Amino acid sequence: MTEFSHDHIIPFKESGKSKKEQVAEMFDRIAPRYDLTNRVLSGRTDVAWRKKAIRMLKKYEPQLLLDIATGTGDLALRACKMLEPQHVTGVDISAQMLEVGRQKIAREGLSDKITLEQGDSENLQFENNRFDAAMAAFGVRNFEHLEKGLSEMHRVLKPGGQLLIIEFSRPRPGIFKGLYQLYMNVVAPQIAGFLKQNKEAYQYLNQSARAFPERRDFTAILEKTGFSNARYRTLTFGICCVYTAEK
Repeated sequence: MTEFSHDHIIPFKESGKSKKEQVAEMFDRIAPRYDLTNRVLSGRTDVAWRKKAIRMLKKYEPQLLLDIATGTGDLALRACKMLEPQHVTGVDISAQMLEVGRQKIAREGLSDKITLEQGDSENLQFENNRFDAAMAAFGVRNFEHLEKGLSEMHRVLKPGGQLLIIEFSRPRPGIFKGLYQLYMNVVAPQIAGFLKQNKEAYQYLNQSARAFPERRDFTAILEKTGFSNARYRTLTFGICCVYTAEK
């Protein structure tokens, strides 16, 4: 199985724990203010990205959805409201992120439609061919082994099932790319610190986003792990990509 440079980027460089353990610890630490920080850092653009991505699934009318690296359940909630499926299952490695997510889901009165479970996205505890669609927003770059996680998503999808992944990407050379790098490298960690979030965590998220294989490189990985018709669409000057594929 191929290793990628972002597989080895870890949140806490002095820690002897595995990437998977460190990622869980990192998200447990930042869970209470994670949603607020995301909204501030992105100017709520991340909300628009999720809406645009989920619209791409609408024509398939998926009834059983899987949300990988669900975090606080933002994508699961948005999909439930926009697609009106039978059920959405969210999986995440961080217990504290899931607790925040369950509270949000309960406030929306959707606890009977969305279930959040703690688990390892690279070793899913679901049978083969279970879900109509599998989704992930800003989570697959946190996999310890990218191809293993993608293969698991492929395994649990029904034949003809749809894959939807949202990830950061790097803008093409130009003025905006310079501004983007300044924001990600300097401004965002300072904002995270001001909001009493862990600066190390947001520096890791920036570094892992920069190292992640993007656009055609990532669609090639999707096809290598068994998906077909892999495509991408850039959003907001190329700082985000929505990837789609099918089993």
